[in-house]
Parts: sequence; structure tokens; C-alpha cells
Amino acid sequence: MSVLDLSRLQFAVTTSIHWLFVMVTMGLIVVVVILQTRALLTRNPEKKELLYRMTRYWGVLYVINYAMGIASGIIMEFQFGTNWSGLSHMAGDVFGVPLAVETMVAFVAESTFLALWIFGWGKIREGLHTLLIWLVAVAAYASAFWVLVANGFMQDPTGYELVDGRANLVDVSALFNNSNTIMAFWHIVGAALAAGGVILTVVSAAYLFRRTPDRDFFVRSFRMGYLLGTLGLLTAFGTGWMQYGVVTGNQPAKGLDMFTDTANRAELQEQLVGQFGPGDYLLPPGLMAAFIVMMMVAETFGPAMMFASPLVIGKLPAKLWWAMPVFWLALPLPFIAAVAGWVFREMGRQPWIIYGVQRTADAVSDISLGAMWTSFVVFTVILLSLLVTNWWLLARHARRGPNRELFGMTPAVSEPVKEGALHG
Repeated sequence: MSVLDLSRLQFAVTTSIHWLFVMVTMGLIVVVVILQTRALLTRNPEKKELLYRMTRYWGVLYVINYAMGIASGIIMEFQFGTNWSGLSHMAGDVFGVPLAVETMVAFVAESTFLALWIFGWGKIREGLHTLLIWLVAVAAYASAFWVLVANGFMQDPTGYELVDGRANLVDVSALFNNSNTIMAFWHIVGAALAAGGVILTVVSAAYLFRRTPDRDFFVRSFRMGYLLGTLGLLTAFGTGWMQYGVVTGNQPAKGLDMFTDTANRAELQEQLVGQFGPGDYLLPPGLMAAFIVMMMVAETFGPAMMFASPLVIGKLPAKLWWAMPVFWLALPLPFIAAVAGWVFREMGRQPWIIYGVQRTADAVSDISLGAMWTSFVVFTVILLSLLVTNWWLLARHARRGPNRELFGMTPAVSEPVKEGALHG
């Protein structure tokens, strides 16, 4: 393999693994926000206590995943300077701006608000404590948006001009309003909600199958996860079809599939050669399989969830405890679909790193093959270790259950300080 091939493979591995962390983070933060907001607004003491227990239990899952995801994100962004110096040199003044803002949002604002939320249980007034988790959620989704601004520029470069071989930003609004950015953002929002919902559903189904005495806790969690997952799936599916015309209009090769007539493929190849010069501009062999995997998961997963939707009514999840193992099968599906979709989006842009502006071969750094192999092996091992550790910690926390001290609070005294309380 060449340095170019290894650089591409390393970035693909890094991005795919990091995206798994991001999906769970964006999905679970919505769960935590909803639960804590409901706890804040309810006046029923028993219900408030239950909702705060749910907030802390699912909140710990969010915190674990967030911490591990930060580490994988650092590795991913460093590669722009180490492996893709040609890209940074040519377009760093454009796509580097949203990435810099994203770093500030993710590592400063989001982390600060989250730390205050974690250590604020029992010390910060109830309303302010709830506001903090809302700010964490806003920062998380803003972070995702900024990343997609940078990626949208690479998919469909807008708002720039080339001066002496370097891209200069000349229209900020064009950069932000890129249709590849807007549509992709709502698409990944749906994917994240589906992932968060599936985690709630699967963990709750496991407890219900074991006939847990904490039935109300997990019936509510099961129902919430199921509804959130269904909403996310429908959102991802709908926005996926909506952006199909945008994507294929900008990158027509993505509109071809394995059943397209050979003459039509040759005609498109000739058209793109006339537009961009010599090169192979059709999809790499086998790439359409990633698109098919994504669609098969969506088209199987969606109808199955809709068919089983009566199970979320009332106390039926607890009464039908024997059927709960069926829901365990859903755990990998949103992640498989998401990674397949991301591979199709990125590899379908080849041979361009910035579509129509800079080829991937011109963006790779001038480093030795030996150094690249070392980098690839080391970072792949690190990332896989982070992924395995993350899922082990999530499973460990999920198995230990909610009836224990979390965030320094016991189940009997779980809610933040009431409004109007005095603090020393």
C-alpha cells in the first residue's frame, strides 16, 4: 500500500470510530435533557424522584461516552496537519475556521457546562442545574454543525476564491448555507436520536426480561427509547431521501448504481473528464454496497419498529417480558447504517478531497511509508482500545443498575437544590 492509501485508510478508521462515539453522545444528551426538564417541571414528589434517578442513570452513560469520544476526536483532527498537510496548506483558511470554532465549542464550552452539571448535583439550584444540561446539549449539536460546515465545503466548495493556489474565504453566508451541510446535519441528527433511543430500548429490555423489581423505571425508559429511536429513524430516512437530489446534483457519480447501463456510465465518465481533465471519476468498485447496506438497515429497521409500536402502550413492555430479547437485535443496526452511509459519502467523492478543486493525491503529506505504517498501526490500536473500553464501561454501568449512588447522590436524595435555597 502507498502512503496515500494508508493515509486514507487511517482517516477512514479514525472517523468511523469517532462517529460511533458522536452518535451516542448526541442521542443520549437529548434523553438526559428531556428527563431532567420533566423532573424540573413536575410537582409530584414521587415522580420527580423517579425522573431524577433516570436522569442520573442515563446521564452517567452519556458522560462515559463523552469522555472517551473526546480522545478519539483529538486523534482525528490532528491528522489534518500530520497526514494531509496539502489540504491544510491550500484550504486551511476556509475549512479550518469551522473546525477551530468546533474545537472551542466541544473542548471549552461543552466540557465546562458538563463539568458544572456533573459536580453541581445537590449544590446548584434546580433551575440553573437544568439550564446547564440544556447548554451542554446546545453545544453538542453546535459542535456537530461546525464539523459539517467543514465537510460540506469539501463536498461542495462554496464561499471561496483561489489566490495563488490557496483558498480564501470571501462569503461566510455561502459557507454556512451550503446545502450539503444543512441536509447532512439533519440527517445525522436523526441517526443520533436513533442510536440513543436504541441504547435505552436495549438496556431497558434486558432489565424487563429479567423481571426487574424496578419495573416503572425501565418501562418508562423502554417507552422513551422506543419513541425516540423511531423518531430518529424516520428523520434520518426522510432527510436521506431529501438530500439525495442535492448530493447527486453536485456529485453525479453517486447517482449511478451497479445496475446503471454501461453506456450511461461511460457517457458520464467522458463528461467529467471534459470538465475536470483526465481521471477516473466513477464510484470505486464495491462502494455501492455501502449505500445498499445503509438502505437495507433503514428499510428493515423502520417497518419492524412501526409494527412493534403497540408494545410501548402502558405497562405492556413489562407484561410481555418474554419478548424483550427480540429488541436486543436492534443494538448494532443504527451504527452499521451510519458507518456505511459515512463511507459512501466520503469515498464517493474520490478522487477529490475538495470536490472539483483539490485531488486527494495532492493533499497527502510527504512522509515515509514506514512512518505511515507505524502511525496507522499505533492509532488503530489506540482507537480500537478506546472503543472496546467505552462499550465495556457502558455495559458495566448499565448492569449495575440505577439503585446506587451516582454523581454523589443516593436514590433517596437525588434532586438538585430547590429554587430559593441559600448556599454558603
